[in-house]
Amino acid sequence: MSRNYYSNICTLIDRLSEGILILDSESRIIANNKFMEIFDIKKEEVPNILQKLDGYCLDEILSSSGNVDRNIYVKDRKIKVEKLVMKASEQYEYSMLIFKDREDIEDSISQINELKHSLDVMKDILDNAYQGMVLVDEDGRILKWNYEKLLGIKERDALGKPVEKVIENTRLHIVVKTGKKELCDIQRIQGHNMIASRIPVIKDGKTIGALGTVLFRDIEEVKTLAKKLEVLENTVGKYKGEISKMYRARYSFDDIITQNEKMLKLKEIARKAAELNSTIMIRGESGTGKEYFAHAIHNASLRKYEPFIRINCAAIPHELLESELFGYEGGAFTGAKKEGKLGKFELANGGTILLDEISSMPYSMQSKLLRVLEEREFERIGGNTRIKADVRIIASTNENLEGAVREGRFRQDLFYRLNVVEIDIPPLRNRLDDIRILSEYILNELVQKMGFPYKTITDKANLVLRLYDWPGNVRELRNVLERAANISFGNTINPEHLPDYITNRFRGDDYNEKACLLKAKVAETEINAIMEALRLTNGNRTDAAKYLGIHRTALYKKMDNYGINVKSIPNTDRL
Repeated sequence: MSRNYYSNICTLIDRLSEGILILDSESRIIANNKFMEIFDIKKEEVPNILQKLDGYCLDEILSSSGNVDRNIYVKDRKIKVEKLVMKASEQYEYSMLIFKDREDIEDSISQINELKHSLDVMKDILDNAYQGMVLVDEDGRILKWNYEKLLGIKERDALGKPVEKVIENTRLHIVVKTGKKELCDIQRIQGHNMIASRIPVIKDGKTIGALGTVLFRDIEEVKTLAKKLEVLENTVGKYKGEISKMYRARYSFDDIITQNEKMLKLKEIARKAAELNSTIMIRGESGTGKEYFAHAIHNASLRKYEPFIRINCAAIPHELLESELFGYEGGAFTGAKKEGKLGKFELANGGTILLDEISSMPYSMQSKLLRVLEEREFERIGGNTRIKADVRIIASTNENLEGAVREGRFRQDLFYRLNVVEIDIPPLRNRLDDIRILSEYILNELVQKMGFPYKTITDKANLVLRLYDWPGNVRELRNVLERAANISFGNTINPEHLPDYITNRFRGDDYNEKACLLKAKVAETEINAIMEALRLTNGNRTDAAKYLGIHRTALYKKMDNYGINVKSIPNTDRL
């Protein structure tokens, strides 16, 4: 065997994917790279290869007569060995062993079967699809045809023919030349206006063919589909409108009636805060109008056309609060609906959620709410999909949250995260100048809603109302006026129409207008002085009494008479 011949043989077999071992009648050995890779043999070890591979029975295979086909194992890999005996001449004979990795063979067979299955599925889809498809080569001749159902032309009658000879008004042969796609074009075929798309097939920057599809048999079908979509869109719009009605804010800043200087400033702060997306904390005693402010902020914001959802953290059992806020997947727990449930955060997406009585939220839930505030996403109970939360949060409370933080009932980090913009609504007893204007507004509402004749409140009744401490705030005032409107016969409400627990303090001469006016002025001055002293002393009643120059017992009595609570004092007991 010449050197050149030997070199050519080596170059040739090195290109093969199977392992090759050649042994001629003169005991010369040739092995390719794949063979050495299978047996982990180095090039310099080839001359002694039979001794090195003594455990694989290669000498037995070589010594057997004729061709052989058997399996051996190399490092736990199953290798198929084929032996071929060939003669180059009468004097020159050689044996060739071919080694094939069974795993590669089986993997290739598996891939071929998988590809065949995919092609069969694609063929079924194309054969049953409600559309036509044709594939042409670079000369515009048909390679694949799937227009039989649409045009009644069988594939065998179309293959190999120029596409323009088979499909009328086609532009596929033009698309092959231009390389530019044409989408959703109206094409007249067999008397019908069909919607056709033509896409060039490009490889290595060269157009090698084009694909044409028809989606509808006739353009009238598109009109029918458009009508169905329009009906569906209207239905969705209708339900969306119903949801918006269910979850909408009812009040605006015009519904917050006041002439009190502090309240007017709070309204201005709330208007400015409404323009942004910052979290808002609304504080105030029960009945002061916290929910009115929350509604008004939503209605003054860019989110006013999106849902406004309220949830009372104190009214929902602790174990159900998480599912109410974040929802759950079907079957997440015993008793869960199989279809799952949307949570309030998901329903409020794009809008505002009011978390009333936030201080009653369980401590374990507070950490989850904090994560939602920071990451702006959450997961349903039993789910693993992250849901974006584009929600503006307003929290409200009638409790001193700073004290709850010190007592370990409320997370300090959540407090700071919620308390970005603070609106602290004063109680009615601290804005007695609003009694008259509020009374007239409430009476007008009652006239409109309940059909009462026109009612107004007399000056004497107004003075009596100003001297009451109003522990129930505006809500209590509304109830008192509704009762008075029911029992009064004329158009005016007098002191005798007010409840006894309000009028018992003011009998006989107390109804003298001037005396009542003086009492009101004195009471208002005392209330303001006491509130200021408590604020300056951080709620310390002993220091407040010294500041006012009165005995501590006298301060306690006045606070009791006026219904002043230390917890209601603004800017006291702060962190």
